[in-house]
Amino acid sequence: MSLLELQHVHKRYADDAGERTILRGVSLQAGKGELVVVWGLRRSGRSTLLRVAAGIEPADAGTVRFDGRDLAASGERLLGEGIGYCQKTLRFADGHTALDHAMVGLLSRWVAPAKARVRALGALERAGAAHCARMTRRELSAAEAMRVSLARTLALHPRLVVVDEPVKGVELSERDPILGLLRTLADEGVTVLASTGESTGLSQADRGLVLGDGELRGAPPRELAPVLPLRRLRREASG
Repeated sequence: MSLLELQHVHKRYADDAGERTILRGVSLQAGKGELVVVWGLRRSGRSTLLRVAAGIEPADAGTVRFDGRDLAASGERLLGEGIGYCQKTLRFADGHTALDHAMVGLLSRWVAPAKARVRALGALERAGAAHCARMTRRELSAAEAMRVSLARTLALHPRLVVVDEPVKGVELSERDPILGLLRTLADEGVTVLASTGESTGLSQADRGLVLGDGELRGAPPRELAPVLPLRRLRREASG
């Protein structure tokens, strides 16, 4: 059974210009330890897809399940309890230092401060951001801020990490290490669902999917195909 499963998901938004359909019957599955990356152009709906997959926004139609449980079911609160949504923005209200930001999710769940500090430090180290612990938001580079945001998510011990555009705004020299970190998390058994608007964001993925006109397709455009490593095929061949 897939850890994450979306079945025929539809999502619409209404504004002054009228109703706009963002997702049209989208279906998606992601298994344990799989890194799935969704590529799409700007305003393609990739961010909406990730928010729906994480349970932040409800689907207008269709079903979203995590470990077999319907995210829309009454009483299900899996965001932060198995599902980790990585918010790239570090808000001033969440703390002064990177360590504060890594601790905030734990403290909001009544984890004792001393224990929260230990877990947050461990998460920062796991995310390659241990050196950032005492740094403020303004002192962090885009790559460091991304790592701290991932640490905040990892501190909650999620089984699924959802991260929207992890390399957006990150310097070219820092992009591969960030994508390598996501690959490492998947290899450790964490399912990762990410999005990207750039072809380089597809590297390291087990599967690259394309979102366009509200529909999700299983094959990349021809111009993007060369960047997709055949990790799944290599695993099967080695077995």
